[in-house]
Amino acid sequence: MADPSMYNSFGQGPVPGEASTDPNRTAHQVPPQGYPAAGVPPGPSPPQPGAMYGAPQQQQWSGYGVPPPAQQPLQPPHGQFAYQADPMAAGGVSPDPAMAGLASQMSGLGIIGSDSGARTSKKKHRHAHHEIAGASTLASQSLGAVPQAGIPPPSQFLNTGLNQAARPISPAAGIPAPVNPALGGADVGSVPTQGKIDPEQIPSIPRSRDLPAQYYFNHVYPTMERHLPPPAAVPFVAHDQGNSSPKYARLTLNNIPSTSDFLSSTALPLGMILQPLARLDPGEQPIPVLDFGDAGPPRCRRCRTYINPFMSFRSGGNKFVCNMCTFPNDVTADYFAPIDPSGSRVDRMQRPELMMGTVEFLVPKDYWNKEPVGLQWLFLIDVSLESVNRGFLKGVCKGIMEALYSEEPSENVDDGSAARRIPEGAKVGIVTYDKEVHFYNLSAQLDQAQMMVMTDLEEPFVPLSEGLFVDPYESKNVIASLLQRIPTIFSRVKNPQPALLPALNAALAALRPTGGKIIGTIASLPTWGPGALSLRDDPKVHGTDGERKLFTTEHTGWRETAGHLAEAGIGVDMFIAAPSGTYMDVATIGHVPEVTGGETFFYPNFHAPRDIRKLSQELAHAVTRETGYQALMKVRCSNGLQVSGYHGNFVQHTFGADLEIGAIDADKAIGVTFSYDGKLNPKLDAHFQAALLYTSANGQRRVRCINTVAAVNEGGLETMKFVDQDAVVSMIAKEAASKTVDKPLKDIRASVTEKSVDIFSGYRKIFSGSHPPGQLVLPENLKEFSMYMLSLLKSRALKGGQEASDRRIHDMRMLRSIGCTELSLYLYPRIVPIHNMQPTDGFPNEQGQLQVPPSLRASFSKIEEGGAYLVDNGQQCLLWLHAQVSPNLLEDLFGEGQNSLQGLSPQTSTIPVLETHLNAQVRNLLQYLSTIRGSKAVTIQLARQGLDGAEYEFARMLVEDRNEAQSYVDWLVHVHRQINLELAGQRKRDDAVGEGGITSLAGLRAPYW
Repeated sequence: MADPSMYNSFGQGPVPGEASTDPNRTAHQVPPQGYPAAGVPPGPSPPQPGAMYGAPQQQQWSGYGVPPPAQQPLQPPHGQFAYQADPMAAGGVSPDPAMAGLASQMSGLGIIGSDSGARTSKKKHRHAHHEIAGASTLASQSLGAVPQAGIPPPSQFLNTGLNQAARPISPAAGIPAPVNPALGGADVGSVPTQGKIDPEQIPSIPRSRDLPAQYYFNHVYPTMERHLPPPAAVPFVAHDQGNSSPKYARLTLNNIPSTSDFLSSTALPLGMILQPLARLDPGEQPIPVLDFGDAGPPRCRRCRTYINPFMSFRSGGNKFVCNMCTFPNDVTADYFAPIDPSGSRVDRMQRPELMMGTVEFLVPKDYWNKEPVGLQWLFLIDVSLESVNRGFLKGVCKGIMEALYSEEPSENVDDGSAARRIPEGAKVGIVTYDKEVHFYNLSAQLDQAQMMVMTDLEEPFVPLSEGLFVDPYESKNVIASLLQRIPTIFSRVKNPQPALLPALNAALAALRPTGGKIIGTIASLPTWGPGALSLRDDPKVHGTDGERKLFTTEHTGWRETAGHLAEAGIGVDMFIAAPSGTYMDVATIGHVPEVTGGETFFYPNFHAPRDIRKLSQELAHAVTRETGYQALMKVRCSNGLQVSGYHGNFVQHTFGADLEIGAIDADKAIGVTFSYDGKLNPKLDAHFQAALLYTSANGQRRVRCINTVAAVNEGGLETMKFVDQDAVVSMIAKEAASKTVDKPLKDIRASVTEKSVDIFSGYRKIFSGSHPPGQLVLPENLKEFSMYMLSLLKSRALKGGQEASDRRIHDMRMLRSIGCTELSLYLYPRIVPIHNMQPTDGFPNEQGQLQVPPSLRASFSKIEEGGAYLVDNGQQCLLWLHAQVSPNLLEDLFGEGQNSLQGLSPQTSTIPVLETHLNAQVRNLLQYLSTIRGSKAVTIQLARQGLDGAEYEFARMLVEDRNEAQSYVDWLVHVHRQINLELAGQRKRDDAVGEGGITSLAGLRAPYW
């Protein structure tokens, strides 16, 4: 990359203090080497008698970027255990028997290599290579072997993979790469497997998250000095040095090939994942809001790029040269400043737009299409029979109360009045509906709200001129009493059929003059009035080409209303409950949020009171997260590149036009793909700017500019060093989800498989041809990529076999609109054992940072007897309890007397507040999990072994095992075989063969396919 100083982006002084005191940042159970906790000498942590529930003391694990200590033989466990349900509770689970005999199956695949030892070449290779096969010498180490009597199985910490060689960090990241002494200092990782694949030696996603998390808990991420962002599922503090934080924009390639030929040889997508309103972590610089008056922000006259840190000044400061199109522009007199001898403006330190990669400009009337006002929220509440009877209505009213008047005590309000949960200037209105639509006058002058009934469903209108939208704090008494009375009022009025489309049209009429946001709720299929829907789900077409019709809507009324809402600058979030798993036609109802930039919250098998807490918290989050409306978005890029496509929730009338987004919020992401329209100059960098024009919730018309830079190279090798794995996975997932309406699912699954093989075989051909064929060679920054692709194939959106169409289409649309963090968790859940935590886990250390135990691989072979695990995939959080879990653990967690699984209430959705150590640890961990996710609340759902239906969900989340498709090990074998066929020129490129190849492994075919 070119010298950053030429962009005037440096000189802002040192990076802020490395040690953040934010209590929500993560640490781990043992400080990284080199960062011992105060008062604790480096080295193994002292034994903590009575610290665990039936598990041996864990060993310390090495720090991020520090070579691990030599593997010690397992010692017998400490004799004193505080909790042990029975003598077998500390026993391990034998490895997956499906892996036994894998060597013999692989020999039939023709991929056994003769080279069985570690590679000893001194040449540096920037990748890890794993030997898939070699001569088997130790029968006692075979995968199916049972642990010998008297030798304890590995403890949970050993299972995390944290005792393996630390992952080398690309030198580009600026983190010192560890040296493996066995390899003579070369930064490669060779795994001799002695005739089998050791599941412990294949790339581990939990480890790839835990080690960087440990590093970033002590360091900030400087956006210009390092060009490889932290993993998406890791909390970090970014220091904006002129290049935008990865929280707002992640490029798939941070070093781009100069020509399309080089790019196609890598098979990697060139694109960017944008999350324009992403949340900031405490400790990060707020986005500066700049006002240039009626003139508006300076822009390039030719390509309309906004001023940014990468524009250069010349002619004594009278001209600025556009970094996109290189056009020299005149600097206006009121923006002029002289330049110093280095070519930088003398006032650049006082100009945030020349220093920071993400800024906001207030814009003049030229940028308005309507007079901007504070965001107007309209709650559209289903009060039909099913909603009342199932407790859904009560949860909705509770959520609105929580959103507007949180019960949490406010720290900075002394007079007892409620703290503002929504910005100054924002207003709210309430409309209920069943067979009719009911409007409410909420004026503060009234003693209680006045209801007005609108019965004309064909041509809905707004029956009141004022009092519909009010300041929620001026009218607090009126709104609060109405929300408390609504469930009672409508428990007496029993209309079973809701009319949702007329209610949406009435809401459109109310918001059309200003734009705004609708929060809609529904708990039964809308079968009344215009837009009535019918039961069109047919299980017979699941898994066939005819299934595609269920993924979209042909209903013209719904499509027209969705278009009108987006055009008027109105976003819609829908909360859809399906009590007892009834069909809700999410494809049709969810089409409205999809087009308007909103979100569908779907509750399959909604059950009160279990799900009320989740519903109310998510509804409150939808209202309080940062939201903009009436939005337009445009992405610009350097000469030589052009935008080739967008993926997300928006309307785009013609290709190349701005994206129209009714409303956009902090959890929404948009994928942008680029293609070449020329050749890039390797001496210059490639630049990207996303501009989001929107009206903020407090009524200001703004443009948020997000500027990103990437280096350019000629050979392609540099490209592989700077691949952002999370962005690549997200881009492939968004593209796959976008194709579901046009292509059969089996073709999409085949294309995902082909893409994975293309990327790895392209890397093998060009950059690592010297390795023997028995080794699976993975690029260093894409080591976990194959696991993410397997998870994508297993996801509800794309998986083979039977799946309810409502759940499938919900997940497809979700993949298109979620950011990298939420996607990473969705594809690979975080599994945290809570039965064997250290006493310090779940509590802040002396720097105020919460210490989080390492997470486990998503495989049942890692589950211990008598264990208890939090399993969080960003959508729901399960608490899985083994049948032989310690009664003492249950009492510590749930309270006295709760000492059996059968005695626990299946309606449990939260951990009670107790004064036990374990209870505080788990509640703190749940609070921590709530800070690293998207829009879904952290409420627990019990999955008791052998008792709860949620066990099926738990089994699905063990993505490394053979469920929905093959296991991780089998998948790597298949991918490796395809790579070898490609290298030999024998691979068949037909898509139909692509999926057949997945299931043709002898003896490995999964029953789901």
